[in-house]
Amino acid sequence: MATSSAWKLDDHPKLPKGKTIALIVLDGWGESAPDQYNCIHNAPTPAMDSLKNGAPDTWTLIKAHGTAVGLPSEDDMGNSEVGHNALGAGRIYAQGAKLCDIALASGKIFDGEGFKYVSESFEKSTLHFVGLLSDGGVHSRLDQLQLLIKGSAERGAKRIRVHILTDGRDVLDGSSVGFVETLEADLAELRENGVDAQIASGGGRMYVTLDRYENDWEVVKRGWDAQVLGEAPHKFKNAVEAVKTLRKEPGANDQYLPPFVIVDDAGKAVGPIVDGDAVVTFNFRADRMVMHAKALEYEDFDKFDRVRFPKIRYAGMLQYDGELKLPSRYLVSPPEIDRTSGEYLAHNGVRTFACSETVKFGHVTFFWNGNRSGYFNEKLEQYVEIPSDSGISFNVQPKMKALEIGEKARDAILSGKFDQVRVNLPNGDMVGHTGDIEATVVACEAADKAVKMILDAIEQVKGIYVVTADHGNAEDMVKRDKSGKPALDKEGKLQILTSHTLKPVPIAIGGPGLSEGVRFRKDLETPGLANVAATVMNLHGFVAPSDYEPTLIEVVDKN
Repeated sequence: MATSSAWKLDDHPKLPKGKTIALIVLDGWGESAPDQYNCIHNAPTPAMDSLKNGAPDTWTLIKAHGTAVGLPSEDDMGNSEVGHNALGAGRIYAQGAKLCDIALASGKIFDGEGFKYVSESFEKSTLHFVGLLSDGGVHSRLDQLQLLIKGSAERGAKRIRVHILTDGRDVLDGSSVGFVETLEADLAELRENGVDAQIASGGGRMYVTLDRYENDWEVVKRGWDAQVLGEAPHKFKNAVEAVKTLRKEPGANDQYLPPFVIVDDAGKAVGPIVDGDAVVTFNFRADRMVMHAKALEYEDFDKFDRVRFPKIRYAGMLQYDGELKLPSRYLVSPPEIDRTSGEYLAHNGVRTFACSETVKFGHVTFFWNGNRSGYFNEKLEQYVEIPSDSGISFNVQPKMKALEIGEKARDAILSGKFDQVRVNLPNGDMVGHTGDIEATVVACEAADKAVKMILDAIEQVKGIYVVTADHGNAEDMVKRDKSGKPALDKEGKLQILTSHTLKPVPIAIGGPGLSEGVRFRKDLETPGLANVAATVMNLHGFVAPSDYEPTLIEVVDKN
């Protein structure tokens, strides 16, 4: 690939080129005080522990939530998508929730082409909303759904159906009941004003609709059957009764509630999606909407038998896959992330290897590259996906594919074919989300072993390592009260935390290839994930573009 002057990076005056760099992202690996609920602290993690010995020069903490990753406020937890966007882009972009907040606050969301498209069904057909009913702010927000429903009714929607997916992952298990009651109150008010508005179906997010990376299409099928066909193993007259009843089943929780449909007095489903209807998926985060979007939009679809494929007007809250143009219609335009670090490095001849297992493969490729699929230069890049376990909860096999990822990275480093080897180790996040503390400890140990494997390979080739994380999770597995003590529910039981956290994440640099005098700067007030891209560019021997967030490192004369 020829490098035009627009893409040419200047050489760094004090840092040489040519060293192999291992870039390791530990998913869900934050830094928190040690206690019995800090799974990272309680796990044997000698590799990661050894890196702390370099503090403050070669080990420090950076911010991975809130405004540092483009989210609306400091109360917003980071997530893997925005984290990897920031890590790869080197700049902070307004992200999903914030973009939607702006569009809703201004009313522009109702003036856009996406809303105009779905509104053409208002006169004669039903408007359906499908998404995660939660205020967690990771995939969706209840207040945004409320504004969408209210705004749609004000603009002519006469018949509205909501297909809810309960959370319990980014928020406390059991909070689903309160969310459903809030939504039902809103819908009742609409009915009083002449709008036929009801909840039509539901189910738990990890069991119904919201699979990702084509890990288990049966999850999507269960949602399709309830939402489109009006068929589910459980039928109820109202959603509050449905959620309360299904939560009483042995081992039940919000994440894994079975699918249900709401029926009328004659036992008929009140809101299946049919020809002529409009459908809006109101999640703003992309990863758990893509598969469902394919089922709704693709005429040529073979992942499961849809039985019938209604002709609908469908729009996503955002476009969930820019490369696939999926969905083709959306209410809010996604951030336009250009000139990512991966693209710059490809134009400057840096050979890159990226690897993870299925559940996080898109994060070290698609999200890292600015929500862009495919290679920048297939002659210089190789992306390897290791299939994740399917059909089981991640705490059943908490080691996941960490060692396989480590082996692939090790082999790539030792091959001498790559200048950068980039991996994501998902264990801390994916197992942390299950709320299983014992399994999460095992998960963190496995990730650490993979880190050790990669660091050993870097030692052999006299390269450089950069080890960091995308957000917190496994470092705090319990909800805290205002004093910081573990919180108890009304029955006196510990409230396990399954969501991400607001904790900072570590970053470490080192290896025999690290130039003498390189250390973390002390003059950056609040460094965050977006500062990593310029840092890595420096370690490759380049100066980052001037509009990137500043590098984390400096070179000092030790004489």
